[in-house]
Amino acid sequence: MPHILIVEDETIIRSALRRLLERNQYQVSEAGSVQEAQERFSIATFDLIVSDLRLPGAPGTELIKLGQGTPVLIMTSYASLRSAVDSMKMGAVDYIAKPFDHDEMLQAVARILRDRQNAPAAAPAPAAEPRSSGKAATADKASPAANGEIGIIGSCPPMQDMYSKIRKVAPTDSNVLIQGESGTGKELVARALHNLSRRAKAPMISVNCAAIPETLIESELFGHEKGAFTGASAGRAGLVEAADGGTLFLDEIGELPLEAQARLLRVLQEGEIRRVGSVQSQKVDVRLIAATHRDLKNLAKAGQFREDLYYRLHVIALKLPALRERGSDVNEIAAAFLARQRARIGRDDLHFSAEAEQAIRHYSWPGNVRELENAVERAVILSESAEISADLLGIDIELSDLEEDEILDHALAASANSASHEPTEDLSLEDYFQHFVLEHQDHMTETELARKLGVSRKCLWERRQRLGIPRRKSNATSDN
Repeated sequence: MPHILIVEDETIIRSALRRLLERNQYQVSEAGSVQEAQERFSIATFDLIVSDLRLPGAPGTELIKLGQGTPVLIMTSYASLRSAVDSMKMGAVDYIAKPFDHDEMLQAVARILRDRQNAPAAAPAPAAEPRSSGKAATADKASPAANGEIGIIGSCPPMQDMYSKIRKVAPTDSNVLIQGESGTGKELVARALHNLSRRAKAPMISVNCAAIPETLIESELFGHEKGAFTGASAGRAGLVEAADGGTLFLDEIGELPLEAQARLLRVLQEGEIRRVGSVQSQKVDVRLIAATHRDLKNLAKAGQFREDLYYRLHVIALKLPALRERGSDVNEIAAAFLARQRARIGRDDLHFSAEAEQAIRHYSWPGNVRELENAVERAVILSESAEISADLLGIDIELSDLEEDEILDHALAASANSASHEPTEDLSLEDYFQHFVLEHQDHMTETELARKLGVSRKCLWERRQRLGIPRRKSNATSDN
């Protein structure tokens, strides 16, 4: 059983991480500082060290030397991303941003341990040289990760086509533009492209262009010299420079200001950057992957995005389908989210009801995978029993979201189970809907009617309004 050392001064984070790792069959020891770790343990005997970057006393990077070749995974906040990249140059095997995603942490730990086990015996790398990057190696094909080395859940035809394109594009250095609605998982595609590329052992730096103030974006991306602007008390490297040799992922690139677009174009055309306030340029070797939910071509026509940059980015374009276009993948993804929540709270008995699974399958999910993840998490928190109902998901299915044949199947099945006569086969869906409601509304509540028809109460009400089917008074008062 691999033995992992956690060095973290925040007790809550340290305890949560310990429980997570122990639940996944790792032996775990912990310390609150580098000094405490030295006093209590023989650091070089561990299989992996997971440490916060900023600790009381010595920083987490001190463990790189003390570990004598033991891989060190650095945890840091997004605000300290540049420091994390610097720690990799000192020899850290990877970094992970806090608050970290549990699955991301487990995947990083498993990969690092696997790489260490498979690596040939060799002298430890000098501390001044980077060893490997966290967003890097491909997944073991024998591991349970979805779709092997791709690491994305789903097997519908559009996603199979996407996987094929990822495998073809990843080994190249071509720029890639990933398009798709918000919340569809564009960063997962970018990560798969990086993991399958020759740059997999170098950093993948992810930047959300919409999250950085416009006044700081150029400095953050390209760096600045001392005195370049008020408050620039020292020179600083940018994130493009930090990604040298690896991959730069620019999410929401449509939000990048025009001035920054001009600098980025120079990176793509000349392979060089110039820090803000500098007259000197320096060469960089960066593979650019960009993502957006906006139509960059129309933005370029409107003068809001550089046309020359658009064509530089559009060498390879990957279109990620919306969740509503992925068929039964949505249930597979929901099951994965539920499994994650079960592991977090230790409730192995939680499961979706049949109605909840139907609601998940037929809801349009305008917020895509992100909305689905939030809905599952909310349902788990609010659930008072092992079965998660459709109501707890907080979604409502429109009639148009359901396939008409499937609605008819539900209605016919309900009719077959009732004492009334079978409808004639030449009834249209709307005729049958009206027939069924008028036939059963005297002895069924609105909830029961909706359930028998396989739709929500809202859908039933809207269809009543459209077809002019009034509710009976006795029925209307019995279900409120």
